[in-house]
Amino acid sequence: MKIVQKSLAELEKMVQLKTRQLTDPKVEQAVSDIINNVIENGDAALKEYGKKFDKVDVDTFKLDQKVIDEAYETLDPDVKDALLLAKKNISSFHKKELEKGFIDSEQPGVLRGQKLLPLQKVGLYVPGGTAAYPSTIMMSAMPAKIAGVEQVVIVTPPQKDGISKAVLAAAKIAGVDAIYQVGGAQAIAALAYGTESIPRVDKIVGPGNIFVATAKKQVFGQVAIDMVAGPSEIGVIADDSADPRQLAADLLSQAEHDKLARPILVTDSLKLAKAVSDKVDSQLKVLPREEIASASVNEKGFIAVVDKIDDMFTLMNTVAPEHLEIQLEDPTQYLNQIKNAGSVFLGKYASEPLGDYVAGPNHILPTGGTARFSSPLGVYDFVKRTSFIQYTKPALEKEAKAITTLARVEGLEGHARAIESRFDKYYD
Repeated sequence: MKIVQKSLAELEKMVQLKTRQLTDPKVEQAVSDIINNVIENGDAALKEYGKKFDKVDVDTFKLDQKVIDEAYETLDPDVKDALLLAKKNISSFHKKELEKGFIDSEQPGVLRGQKLLPLQKVGLYVPGGTAAYPSTIMMSAMPAKIAGVEQVVIVTPPQKDGISKAVLAAAKIAGVDAIYQVGGAQAIAALAYGTESIPRVDKIVGPGNIFVATAKKQVFGQVAIDMVAGPSEIGVIADDSADPRQLAADLLSQAEHDKLARPILVTDSLKLAKAVSDKVDSQLKVLPREEIASASVNEKGFIAVVDKIDDMFTLMNTVAPEHLEIQLEDPTQYLNQIKNAGSVFLGKYASEPLGDYVAGPNHILPTGGTARFSSPLGVYDFVKRTSFIQYTKPALEKEAKAITTLARVEGLEGHARAIESRFDKYYD
């Protein structure tokens, strides 16, 4: 793994260039064509793409509940226990995110307030193909259900040998209402616009490849989305107190996701940097997903050596990583120095995969530097806020002049007259 020693300014510039979001015009056009086809042809288009992309003929998109129940009943007991533990911890964490509306009646004759309403229908995209992600179902469906969403549905690519038992069982455990066998950009289009078989939803959440991410971006506005997620990232801040073997393993835990995944270590110790680089190289040789992880490490990863701890945090705040590990002595003392990160892991025993599966905080996180302005998925993503106002005549009269003055400053005479019609002036 390459080691970089430059000035802090040069490192920050390098990071910003590496995180620049580029679009692919060919992908944009292909996705636009798919979306338009689904809008015009509905289920017929979905069946066409199922044959073309997934090599599967799907007669009925909605999976029979009996298949889901059977998958749950026959699931490996250890996997079931792990999913139930995840449910317990995810639920206990996300219930703390629940918010309440408010009513303000402090001014005489004035009632103001805000009510929180759950979304009615939410669609969850669950990737398929070479890997199954039951953890993603738990992390997306459970906050929605805790928020009070009426209908939570899953779309996931059809598989020749059937959808993974773990995925089906996770859906049942998390309280998903229906599973549809459709993937890719066409699944996003189906959720956004609806087809004969698949309901139109209010929001689409969940990770996917570049076609899924592009489709989510293109349908945004027709529906809400959680984020346009990119490849996985891990940033690690460490000093000589950290274990090079553990740091290498943590970096590779994210590198194995995707050739475009970004593993970064920032340290003030050249000795540690060299030791971690050597451990990454040796661990890669025995990693089952070596080809993917090697591409990630060699093309996207690096170890930056800086002068002091403050510089580590300055650089990592510029990176704004999806996952951030603090491998320093007494790591909690540095929490205030973290400005931009999706999720933070403190100390040697908070390895990143802990957050992926059972700790409780959500693992659907902002990527590509968007942690500068975005948050992890949570209950708050599945509610909307509606404000309400009630005034008595005396309360309105007290503020009428201010309203009509501002309305006329803006050239909106009709606004002013609407207020004045409640009093002495009438516009019949």
